[in-house]
Amino acid sequence: MAFGGVGVGDGVERRGHVLLLAGDAAVRRGGVLVAPGVNVAALAMVPAGVLLGCGVPADMVCLEGVRDPNTVLTRLRVAVGAAGPLFVYVSGRLTADRRGRRLYVALAGTTAGSVRYTSLPWEWLVGELRSRSTGAATVVVDLVADRAAWPLVGEWGTLPGLAGLAGVEAFGVVRGPGTPAGDGAAGGVSGYTRQWIDQLGRAPVRPSNVELHVLAAGSAGLAPGTLVVPSARELEMRAAAAPGHPHHDPAPVSVANAEPMPVPAFGPPPAPVPVSVYGSGPVPVPSAVSDPGPAPCSVPGSVPGLGAQRGPGPVVVGDPRARLHALAVGGRHGEADVLARVWEQGVVERWGRVSAEAVQCVEIRADLARMAGDFVSAARLWTGAGWARLEWQGVDAAEVRDAAAGALYCWTQVRDRAEALEVGPELVGLLRALPLMDPDHLRLAELRLEALRTPDRSRSLRP
Repeated sequence: MAFGGVGVGDGVERRGHVLLLAGDAAVRRGGVLVAPGVNVAALAMVPAGVLLGCGVPADMVCLEGVRDPNTVLTRLRVAVGAAGPLFVYVSGRLTADRRGRRLYVALAGTTAGSVRYTSLPWEWLVGELRSRSTGAATVVVDLVADRAAWPLVGEWGTLPGLAGLAGVEAFGVVRGPGTPAGDGAAGGVSGYTRQWIDQLGRAPVRPSNVELHVLAAGSAGLAPGTLVVPSARELEMRAAAAPGHPHHDPAPVSVANAEPMPVPAFGPPPAPVPVSVYGSGPVPVPSAVSDPGPAPCSVPGSVPGLGAQRGPGPVVVGDPRARLHALAVGGRHGEADVLARVWEQGVVERWGRVSAEAVQCVEIRADLARMAGDFVSAARLWTGAGWARLEWQGVDAAEVRDAAAGALYCWTQVRDRAEALEVGPELVGLLRALPLMDPDHLRLAELRLEALRTPDRSRSLRP
């Protein structure tokens, strides 16, 4: 299926182009891990100008059910040749050639034996984008790697070729073959794509592509081991390398009047957990800043706005999560930490240290610590938040499991043996108290703690 007609007109010199590609569905044990046709259909409902982030006339082409890679290549070349901005979306199953080490986007009808003839080589996509000479380009992928492709993705830790393309912003997620079907909404729109659409629809002003990626990845409920491109760490490194850093100030956000657009967690973490002991990928960090809404607001799910604090010290008015997000993404971790601590102090004075509001402040500080690379503090804060929530939410609460998962990921990143041993026992105790947690998480933590307690074994651990 292919259709156009968004912003179609004659006599326009500079036109944008949107190309939405639905590859082959990824299915495991009868469950649909990603339904690319559904994703493309949902994304096609978003106006092309909104996807492109500008008001120029644009064409939109959707490809679904295509079996010939040369047909896709032809459409791709037309899109890349557009003089205006370009938006390319690819969803489906990522596979690999049995003979070599090449990645492919599986098309309709692709089988293990026909990969080289019925799939789109990943290098074709990268090569066409590399040849683009004019106009900004955005690439968004929502893929599931099958058993043939997942080892390559894990080895490279990224999608090859996208990072070095001049003028191209590339974002997306790649989930593994063991991804629970729930993340793909049982054949519905997958979480990452759904969040892109939701954020575009609810924001009064279109967020930047980087902001959309951070918001989508932080809110999608991604499964353990999901590859996020670019990762939160990569975005922080970009911010640190930006001209004028650390004095560069990101787009101003009012502290007194928080932006009503939701600002979820700062994105899932990079760096897979060592395969030899812990499995193939990281545990996702939960969405600590999951929906500020207009200030003031109330629990559950949000932190109330603050009036003037009692006693001396700085005053935080309103909900500062949007500002915290801007500071953290801009690499200004010290300022973010100070603001978060002042905010937490006011919350504790007003609602009490064991209140839901105060615990959520602790979770936000944990996420800020993770972004700053302070994994010891992050693990300790997430563990404390998990125990606090366990007391008044119970073992089946998703927020308790999210806090435990965040603590586990951060703890696996602690390099110092003594610090890891200090934090580990309390975390393992929390995991043992949660029978609904993934048993692999508890096994991971117990194995690492045991190895850390045995010096000879801990030397072989790679954080």
